Amino acid sequence: MNVETISLFKDIAITRSVSKGAALNGVSQSAASQMLKQLEKSIGMRLLDSSKRPLVVTEAGRLYLDLCRDVLRRHDDFRSGLDALRTRVEGSVRIAAIYSVGLSEMSELEREFSSRHPEAKLEVEYLRPERVYDAVLTDRVDVGLVSYPEASREVKVIPWREEEMVVAMSPFHQLAGRQSVHPSDLAGMDFIAFDEELPIRKQIDRFLESQGVQVHVTMHFDNLQSLKEAVAETRSLSILPGRLLLKELSLGRLVAIPITGARLFRPLGIIHRRKKQFHRASQAFLDLLQEKPQSGSLELAPQELVPAG
Repeated sequence: MNVETISLFKDIAITRSVSKGAALNGVSQSAASQMLKQLEKSIGMRLLDSSKRPLVVTEAGRLYLDLCRDVLRRHDDFRSGLDALRTRVEGSVRIAAIYSVGLSEMSELEREFSSRHPEAKLEVEYLRPERVYDAVLTDRVDVGLVSYPEASREVKVIPWREEEMVVAMSPFHQLAGRQSVHPSDLAGMDFIAFDEELPIRKQIDRFLESQGVQVHVTMHFDNLQSLKEAVAETRSLSILPGRLLLKELSLGRLVAIPITGARLFRPLGIIHRRKKQFHRASQAFLDLLQEKPQSGSLELAPQELVPAG
């Protein structure tokens, strides 16, 4: 007894026709008739009365038809279970992220990923940018999240999102009441910068130079949190990704003013080793990252020293 035979008998019994049942199962009428003979021989009883038209299902045939329906139903459940196993997302996804992606952001991603794929989990490390690249190249992680991503022969970059930069200052700064600030308004202002070797510092310097603006750098830092604290406590200003100021804005410690005349963005990217073979869980996480890369629900509220990227 096999599924093909069971399906064929069920359709013959229901349609009460050998030819119709054979057509439904893609076999010839003669093959279907031969199958019926072999089936009745193996059972030792007649299942169909072919002396009448249409065919009549015998008492034994009705019992066997019930069995056929039950077996086919169980077979469908079995196939559905196999399909679920083939498509199930499970296992761990290893991620290395720069600190300024934010604990809150990753927590939100983890909640969404867990709700979609409860049998998979995220394992996140927060590292300085150069260590994120190292983790990707040595296969310690599946993907990395960095700012100002750089592709190479070994590293592939997937653009993720761009974060608009704003002018950040204390609420007591002379420009704090403005609705917007033109780059020329920053000329000669006391300015708190990132360290010179950081990509974000280089981008801001190029931006100011392109606008013909010179500022007076009073302090510089290698991490975002220290820089924000210095801005909040002094009359100096800075240019920072607006997305990373949400906590300070909600507390009234900083003011963020849009830049007009020329917009500036910090790019974030997803990096992975070229020719990396992603398992189902890591591919699902990549899909999630790229699905809504600029979702407003991913709020950042850094709680610790945040090295710049």
